[in-house]
Amino acid sequence: MAYLAGLVLTALFVLALHYFTELTKKQKVMTLVVIFTLIFGAYLYNTYNAMQREKMLSVVTKYRQGKAVHCQGREVNATTYSLSVGTYTFIGKKGTPHYSEMISVSSCE
Repeated sequence: MAYLAGLVLTALFVLALHYFTELTKKQKVMTLVVIFTLIFGAYLYNTYNAMQREKMLSVVTKYRQGKAVHCQGREVNATTYSLSVGTYTFIGKKGTPHYSEMISVSSCE
């Protein structure tokens, strides 16, 4: 929905450029190319972040189901690591060989 609002604002900006400026046609085209490039870049960035978030949430779900998760060549499970939800980090539990070891959930598969 926000992209539609962005496109509407861009259309209004195009109309303002067309009727209320003394820019040459080449300058107007370049301005529009820059604006559409920024909008497309924002779309790609948001899409990438959504994919990363889904990946991270699937790892956390798998961990909470009691399954093993592979992170940085290690096997992470609920018996050796606890999950810090605030930072989405696995922290090694006391009494295990991985005590106080921290692994970011984003580095897991």
